[in-house]
This record gives sequence, structure tokens and C-alpha cells, in this order.
Amino acid sequence: MLSLAEFQRRIESGEVSADAAIAQSVEAIDAQEATIGAFVRRAKSPRAQTAGPLRGIAVGIKDIIDTADMPTEMGSAIYQGWQPRADAAVVTALKAAGATIAGKTTTTGFASMDPTATRNPRNPGHTPGGSSSGSAAAVAAGMIPLALGTQTGGSVIRPASFCGVAAIKPSFGLLPMVGIKCYSWTLDTLGLFAAGVNDLAHGLSAITGRAELLSGNATAPRIGIVMQDFAGAPESAGEEALRTASRAAERAGAQVRALALPEIVGEAWRAHPTLQEFEAHRALAWEFRVHHDAMPPLLRAKLDETKDLQPAAWDEARRTTNRARKALAAVFDDVDVLLTFSAPGAAPKGLSSTGDPRFNRLWTLMGVPCVNVPAIVANGGLPVGVQVIARFGNDAGALAAARFVEEALKRT
Repeated sequence: MLSLAEFQRRIESGEVSADAAIAQSVEAIDAQEATIGAFVRRAKSPRAQTAGPLRGIAVGIKDIIDTADMPTEMGSAIYQGWQPRADAAVVTALKAAGATIAGKTTTTGFASMDPTATRNPRNPGHTPGGSSSGSAAAVAAGMIPLALGTQTGGSVIRPASFCGVAAIKPSFGLLPMVGIKCYSWTLDTLGLFAAGVNDLAHGLSAITGRAELLSGNATAPRIGIVMQDFAGAPESAGEEALRTASRAAERAGAQVRALALPEIVGEAWRAHPTLQEFEAHRALAWEFRVHHDAMPPLLRAKLDETKDLQPAAWDEARRTTNRARKALAAVFDDVDVLLTFSAPGAAPKGLSSTGDPRFNRLWTLMGVPCVNVPAIVANGGLPVGVQVIARFGNDAGALAAARFVEEALKRT
């Protein structure tokens, strides 16, 4: 994989030019794209900018995020060839930081469930996950050092686990969702994919202008191991990943203990689908009414199934969510971070499913920062990750603890 931080170091030292760094990504895309299928559209003759912390860094943009110079088609025939007039706010921020947009990466239809044709670079017979399929696969295949995704249930952390890359779903609202197709305004969150945790920190810092994301304390954290029993049992590979990561962290000096979550948190997990689908009906109301038969089939079936959700159910889901967020905040009085499953196990075989988000959706609902750290390689060369979760707003702490776990696993 291509390291963003290493590119930055080499460009700053003069070892490589920004143009040469972009050319390296273009060559990698040329070599891999026919096999992986991570992009729906590539930029014409991408060139490096002359200034900014991300000069020389080629970035993939999930194709629900608006770009003024490339269509945004949202994984749906309904928007085929649709050209936004302006860049999304996050794309503008990337360009202001010096980044070069390499192209638009594949997304499931409207960032929901209908799979793309993108293949997992670790094993092409298995899904790369979704909905940010192309972004995860492009970074994992070594095409680009940074890519944008979004998460409403588990669409950043899960594909990162399946493809074996680092990823962060930051605190809700840290990155602007302006200019991005909405599915659920309470849940939708931008995220980043990169080769390692340090690369994530450098990318997120450059986009947000927050230097503190680079200087998080990497001392041994207090870690609470969370099994999420309300979400069902993981597969053996998921169990092994969490066990391996927790033992590695403990050997490296972290204080590690099992932690039970308050009951209201499990109730919030059960409320997530109600909140998500009620809002999806409003966010996609025009498409559902005017282009019902052209909607991606799995999404259409889900919307058909949930069309009678009432406002009272949404109100109650929001009340439950607010109580759970307060209860979860108190949990972080006793630990620095939580450590839990990024996915039930390794990437499922075939391309008919993007995998199960049941171990991700609670943390999206809680709005807290989550970082995927690859932990093991299971049968078939398939990676399995764990996620490090911090208090809302403590993105620097989440990155620092994830870096600690990442380094501990490398020593193992």
C-alpha cells in the first residue's frame, strides 16, 4: 500500500517530486483497475498542486460526493451522467490542502446495500464490503494513499476490515456533509481510508486544519473490551482478531479489561434501523416516488418494507439514542477507549452481499470516533480488523490509541 505520511516526508525532503508521486498513483491504477474495478470514473491527466500538506497525494472520492469536474452518479442509473455545479465541501477542503483528485470510487446504490462489481484486492473471490467499496479497495490495492467514504451503518469500518486497511469514522459532524447525497441526516458521516493509522491522522489533520490530530498521546491507554452481545455472536475469525489485538495491547502495557455496556445502549442498537429507514424515506422521497422501478433492487425492497414507519417511532428512536449517548459518555470516565469487532469475521465469499454491519451501527448512532486497525489474516488471505472507539470529540485520542494497538500488533 502507498503511505500518505511517507509520501509527505519524501516530498518535503525533495526525494521525490509531487508530480512523481501523482504519477506513481496513476501507474498503480493503470496496473490494477482492470482486476479490482475500484473506480467508476478517473480524472483526466491528474496533476499535482504546488502547495499544501497534501500536495502529491492522489485521493479517491466515493461517488455520492459531489465533484464539479466529474459526474456524481451515486451508484444508480437514475443519476447517470449527472454533473454537479460545485464540489462538496470536503472536496474543496482537500483541494485547498493541495490534494489531487484521482477519480470517483464505486459505491453501492445510494450508499445502501446493492453490491458493486468491485473486488477485494486480498482475495478477488470475496466482497470488499460496502457501501464504500471502491475507496477501501483502491487503498488496499496500493492505487492511492487516501480515499473518502461515508458511513451510515458500517460503510467505512467494515470494508476497511475486509480489505485490510486503516480507516476512521470521525466524530459526527467533524467533516462537513454538505454536497453529499443524504441517506440519514442523523447518521451519515464522512470517513477516510489509508494504509495506516498515522496516514489517517495526517490526512484528517490536513483536511480539518487540526494539528492536534497529529500529536495525540501514544502512551498505554486504558482499554475496555466490548463484546456487543446484543448484536449476536461473531464468527471465529472476528473472535480471534479481537483476542489477538487485546492481548497484544496488554503485552505492550495497556490496561485491558472486559466492559459491559449499559442496557440503554443495547436498546439504541435496536433503534438504529428505525431511525435510519425513516430518514431514508425522506432523503430519497423523490427517487422513490418518481423512479421507483429504477431504484437499486435491494434498497427498493427495504424502502417498500418500511414505508409505513410512523413519526412516533422515529421520535422514540431519537429519545432512546439521546439517553444512550449520555450513558455511553459516562463509560469513558473509566476507560480511554473501547475495543470491539469491526465486522463479524472475514469478508464473505462472492459479490452478492457487502457483509453485515451489526457490529458497526451502534457506534455510528452514538456519533463517536472509530478507527479500524487490521489485526489478523484469516483463511484465504482475508484480513480481519478491530475497531478502537473513543469519547465523542476525542478523535485525537482515538487515533493515538489506534496507533498504540497497531504498533503492538506489529510487534506480535
